Amino acid sequence: MERKSELDTFGVVSLIGFSLLLAFNQVVIKVANEGLQPIFLAALRSFGAAICLYLWMRLRRFPFEVPKGTVGPGLLMGVMFAAEFICLFLALDLTTVARVSVLFYTMPVWLALGAHFLIPGERLTVVKSLGLVCAVAGVAWAVFSRDGEGGTASLAGDLLALAGSLGWAGIALCARTTALREMRPEVQLLWQLIISAPILFLAAFAFGPFLRDPTWLHWSGLAFQILAIATAGFLFWFWLLSIYPAASVASFSFLAPIFGVGLGWALLGDPVGPEVIGSLVLVCLGLVLINRPAKDRPKPADGQTPAPPDPDAEPPRR
Repeated sequence: MERKSELDTFGVVSLIGFSLLLAFNQVVIKVANEGLQPIFLAALRSFGAAICLYLWMRLRRFPFEVPKGTVGPGLLMGVMFAAEFICLFLALDLTTVARVSVLFYTMPVWLALGAHFLIPGERLTVVKSLGLVCAVAGVAWAVFSRDGEGGTASLAGDLLALAGSLGWAGIALCARTTALREMRPEVQLLWQLIISAPILFLAAFAFGPFLRDPTWLHWSGLAFQILAIATAGFLFWFWLLSIYPAASVASFSFLAPIFGVGLGWALLGDPVGPEVIGSLVLVCLGLVLINRPAKDRPKPADGQTPAPPDPDAEPPRR
């Protein structure tokens, strides 16, 4: 498909569907945690996804070059990847999908804050700063208010979801501020999966038995994680980035927490009170303002080729 300068119907539908897939992913992890220890589940996911991605890259004959100066940052990114998923999978074991969706998908907020100090030309504008304030207010509301949710809303789970979001932002900053930006995105992800898998397997020994009486439903959840999210989802995201402007693709990030809250309520019976709705509104408003382009980019003139996709765009590989 040829490169486009703006979203069309296919792009909009694809991004809405992808956001829905990411939200459903939170439900799948929550359910799979009932049969498999969370960290062991994350380790199996990394291991399986690494195999699938490697086979796909071999099939497409993609190069596996590791540019000079990327070994150190690559190891750091792999460690942060493992830490992120330890936090995320434990969070979904301790608190509701609705709360995790609100807190975990604040990642663009922390990325924008870090980029303000670390990446030249990406300073916070007045509009982005307002978005940051709204999102932080939403996070505070979610973390410090849990009336009517009883034991389903754990403060430890909420804080782990927030820590996972910070880890995700750290990975994105590492990919954009080090020599890793010269590495193909497929190789970046493969590196993260390969490094994180043994770390997660070792960490799993600290969290009790690996199995919690799993059934076919729990193993199906693992297969979904490996195939639909960590492999196909990532590849589909970058395919969209190769067609549509990165800013337009990123602007749909606010849909993931909305869908996550809705699916947690509809499929798992998560309590969704005024504090969850209020924090969700503030976080989504913050994401919209942070992802808003500073100014409209001019459309290419007839006969000109649109600008290539942003190589620094971080995929929501969650």
